[in-house]
Amino acid sequence: MDDKPRQPLRDLAECSLPAALEAMGERWSFLILRGAFNGLYHFEEFQSQLGIARNILANRLARLVEHGILKRDALPADRRKIEYRLTDKGEALLPTMLALRQWGERWETGMPSTPVLVDNRDGRAIQPITVRAWDGRVLGKRDLHWALPGDVAGDPAAEAAE
Repeated sequence: MDDKPRQPLRDLAECSLPAALEAMGERWSFLILRGAFNGLYHFEEFQSQLGIARNILANRLARLVEHGILKRDALPADRRKIEYRLTDKGEALLPTMLALRQWGERWETGMPSTPVLVDNRDGRAIQPITVRAWDGRVLGKRDLHWALPGDVAGDPAAEAAE
């Protein structure tokens, strides 16, 4: 039997996953983000590229703006024309988006997505997204356990209490 401490799943207030899922919504939000990461900025571009109904797109864009993932700016030349740009918070979702895409390639479609994301410096494909230890080691599920903040090695709060 596994005697490692488990995260209490009933106490959702202490877990950020439900809040993250609430901010993102559902699949259209992820596809809108994929579009934003690929240089789409205008309502009409999202609508034509994604084939999403206008009312659903308007709702999802408003939700992403409300959660600070996208920002909505009127263009100086034509205040009626709006651009949607990723915020820092939105750009921080890149590893999540890539991990989901890589997971889908491996477990759902069984084939690489196109186009392939490459490093600007050398044109080589990126590595798979992984969980890494503080020293760079790749970690799997068996290498991990949940700990309370004061029990984390190197945690300044735990060291101050000693």
